Amino acid sequence: MKHGFVKVAAAAPNIKVADVEYNTEQICNLIKKAEENKAKIFVLPELCFTGYTCQDLFQQEILLQQVKKALLKVTDFTKDKDLLVFAGLPFELEGKVYNVTAALNRGKILGFVTKTFLSNAGASDEFRYFTPGPKYAEKITFDRKEIPFGPKLLFQADTMEHLLVSAELGDELFAPVSPAVDCTAQGAQIVVNGAASVGIVGMDDYRKGCLKALTSRLVCGYVYANAGYGESTTDQVFDGQCLIAENGKILRENNRFENEIIFSEIDINRIGSERNKNHLFYASKEKNLPRILFHIEMEKTYLTRKFPRNPFVPEDKEERKKRCEEIFMIQALGLKKRLEHTNAKTAVVGISGGLDSTLALLVTAKALELLGRDKKDILAITMPCFGTTDRTYQNACKMSLCLGAQLKEIPIADAVRVHFKDIDHDPNVLDVTYENSQARERTQVLMDVANEKNGMVIGTGDLSELALGWATFNGDHMSMYGVNGSVPKTLVRHLVQYAADTASDVELKHVLEDVLNTPVSPELLPPKDGAIAQKTEDLVGPYELHDFFMYYLLRFGYAPSKVFRIAKVAFEGIYDDETILKWLNTFCRRFFSQQFKRSCLPDGPKVGTVGISPRGSLVMPSDACASLWLKDLEQIKLS
Repeated sequence: MKHGFVKVAAAAPNIKVADVEYNTEQICNLIKKAEENKAKIFVLPELCFTGYTCQDLFQQEILLQQVKKALLKVTDFTKDKDLLVFAGLPFELEGKVYNVTAALNRGKILGFVTKTFLSNAGASDEFRYFTPGPKYAEKITFDRKEIPFGPKLLFQADTMEHLLVSAELGDELFAPVSPAVDCTAQGAQIVVNGAASVGIVGMDDYRKGCLKALTSRLVCGYVYANAGYGESTTDQVFDGQCLIAENGKILRENNRFENEIIFSEIDINRIGSERNKNHLFYASKEKNLPRILFHIEMEKTYLTRKFPRNPFVPEDKEERKKRCEEIFMIQALGLKKRLEHTNAKTAVVGISGGLDSTLALLVTAKALELLGRDKKDILAITMPCFGTTDRTYQNACKMSLCLGAQLKEIPIADAVRVHFKDIDHDPNVLDVTYENSQARERTQVLMDVANEKNGMVIGTGDLSELALGWATFNGDHMSMYGVNGSVPKTLVRHLVQYAADTASDVELKHVLEDVLNTPVSPELLPPKDGAIAQKTEDLVGPYELHDFFMYYLLRFGYAPSKVFRIAKVAFEGIYDDETILKWLNTFCRRFFSQQFKRSCLPDGPKVGTVGISPRGSLVMPSDACASLWLKDLEQIKLS
């Protein structure tokens, strides 16, 4: 359970209706398999000891008594098993029969969670056989022990402070206010559900939709095990669908109509981080719910869940297209409002032929289109200097003309040489002064042209560069409105690709495709044989790694060692452990040391959940120390 990962499992046993002895054997076999695979929480379906479809057999004394014996047998079977098991059964108490799930741990029955919302949908008539559970939990005596009995029981791990589990049954998942609402509001991070839901057409998508919505709204993990093959098919078929979800995402699902066991890992630390930042997540007004301790050993959880290499970029092609359309509109609308509000006559964009300035120019063109203004109101300025290559220069010029902007060339080499002379800098020393003098000269030119033309300088720097501090202070770091400031580099690439894919102008399409194939570079050092000499990713590391680090460090507050662990999973076969660790150290060190640049960023639209604007997205002192984060990485032992 290191880093908060808890392995969970769900399964539908192959049962025989009303054959309690056979079903008990199947349940024990699955518990054994779950434990062998290191699951710590295991969920079985509703009424799995007997089968959900027993109907009036639930009123037979012989069946009810046999179930109690079977429960004790399974409970004893868990004595040496290191997991918390939830299994459903009909439970007779004082002449009434209840639909319950029993929570079992290390040879003990921890509690009976009762079903409150009984179903009478379709061929199901639970009111005919069962009594709704009590409103509040109470204690009953079973097997000469006092055991909690009722809804909304909370099961607390004694070895993990933040591992709190609750249970609901069957169609309670679909209730407007399910038991999970109060349980999660009182701290439960994982909700389990043993269900018996019919396998009609479209039901699988409906369940997944409900699970995504519920876990997103309640900020929790959810383990769902549905009854499957073996149930009576008199009037309906059960599909055995098992699902594991976390905060709006399905982590794992089985092959529907196949009774199989599934595993995944729910990240309770991530859930806690999300809740801490969610001001809508509140403590329940329900009276304090019963908490029951259970025990599991602390051990390393081997990860089977997947982590996308590009968390800012949707993997699905259609979803990615939709995301790009949305982001373009957010950027363009933000700029449209600012141009309109300031009554700016021109939009001044410094263009280099690189990805970021390309995106800024495309967004500016869209904003002018939304304003109903001529694209000639865009003043695209190219400022060649010592590191400019013909390839990027030509791309910048062609792109500006294709979009209908005014193109102006202002070479800055002579001005920079005068500046070197003024500050007594040797132009043969290709150091940070050599590089930054060019970046600041470009910004000065843009600002002064904007003043002259009653315009506004549109910033081009992206989120990844600003997170790393890979920007010249008061150079490309500064603008009058930064349209790319919350767009990470990996997403910038897809936005430009989207523009290329949807471009109606063939020449513009070709230019954009060549920009995409050009190495990322600030072009501040002289070219070698006419080619780019200074490649950003050779200096600060691959942007796909840095965007991955940034997402999990800022979005969820993960410790660097945890980010390293999941990065190894995400980039297996692409980067070795040493490379990942090297650039993660670089990211942490630069992120802290460069905060002063982010503390005075210009305005710009936030497009996603991760941002670094000092006006709410990232409120962080410029003098914060990185030692804790770097020491965490020092503990990592490379194999």
